Amino acid sequence: QVQLVESGGGLVQAGGSLRLSCVVSGTIDSINVMAWYRQAPGKQREVLATISTSGRTNYADSVKGRFTISRDNASKKVYLQMNSLKPEDTAVYYCNVYIVLVPMNYWGQGTQVTVSS
Repeated sequence: QVQLVESGGGLVQAGGSLRLSCVVSGTIDSINVMAWYRQAPGKQREVLATISTSGRTNYADSVKGRFTISRDNASKKVYLQMNSLKPEDTAVYYCNVYIVLVPMNYWGQGTQVTVSS
């Protein structure tokens, strides 16, 4: 019953910006962590940013200072603002929600981000 849907991906030039959105449908426990991951061809899926219900955030070194994660608890949405994009940012980006008490993970279908040089 829980579904995550990402949007906002696309093709941009190096140095440009994109804002990804993820909306969660269905009922999820209030104790949770939302996150953004990405996976490039031939590489493992990596976590980029996490944010708790209280707003505490963590970032991977590769995106720190360029990407910003935020959430809206009332509408059950999580966002990823991506600035100063580089060709190496090209990947499929995934939304994730971790339910702490179960524990359990929910994943979106992914959205493609392509950065041209």
